[in-house]
Amino acid sequence: MPPAQKNSIARSLLGLLGSGRPAPETFEGDDQPAAGEGQLENHLGGDEAKNYRQYEYDTVAPHVGRSLLEVGSGLGHFSEQFAGRLDYLVVSDNDPYCVEQLTKRYQGNDDVEVLDLALPAEIKIKRKVDTVVMMNVLEHIKDDVQALKDLAAVVEPGGRIVIWVPGYMQLYGDFDRKVGHVTRYTPKTLAATVKGAGLGIDVLKPINFLGGIAWWAAVRRGGAGYPDPKLVKIYDRTVVPTTRLIERVVRPPFGQTVFCVARVPE
Repeated sequence: MPPAQKNSIARSLLGLLGSGRPAPETFEGDDQPAAGEGQLENHLGGDEAKNYRQYEYDTVAPHVGRSLLEVGSGLGHFSEQFAGRLDYLVVSDNDPYCVEQLTKRYQGNDDVEVLDLALPAEIKIKRKVDTVVMMNVLEHIKDDVQALKDLAAVVEPGGRIVIWVPGYMQLYGDFDRKVGHVTRYTPKTLAATVKGAGLGIDVLKPINFLGGIAWWAAVRRGGAGYPDPKLVKIYDRTVVPTTRLIERVVRPPFGQTVFCVARVPE
């Protein structure tokens, strides 16, 4: 696709997202953990969002090594997809029900460790891992820099912290407040957090730009407090495959999500 055409698409999409007023950098509300009710945002739509869940996995999987700490595991559905390729897995959450279910799920498996973890905090695990994955977690934590420092302390030198967070405060609405989002990130603000924690950056980009438009229309402009499961199903069948196809040739100028692979110094 010619550069001029790409730029035209970028300008048009950014225009759709314009709110007419400056967006706040953060929301000063009470923190809510990413687990429990907040976990509703993860893999949104359950069985209605199979394509989206595959999109998540395909984006994250190339950056996962042989040992993994997942922060905000919920019931463990995301990390279970890596079964068979890991030597060591740590799943964690700070919702009592999720921790209980994770403990039952992995009872008797010496290669899996279950943690009750609320960041920032000192993390105590059997050994360091080469990868940390945070799916829709960092945006719940006010001291996000310290949270990343705590995670980096249990990652092997040269290892990765994979971060998936909601993008752009122009998309911040009632749903974000309900699930306890402190902020939505841009590549610039996430880069500042990552670098503030002393980490390098391998990958940093907005993704799912058609999803960003849909979110803006339904939640920000339309006033929806929570995505309608019926619409999620339609979105999953139509918008997600189209987004993935387009993003193979066009680097999106914004997105519903910001994706980052941070590198722990050697």
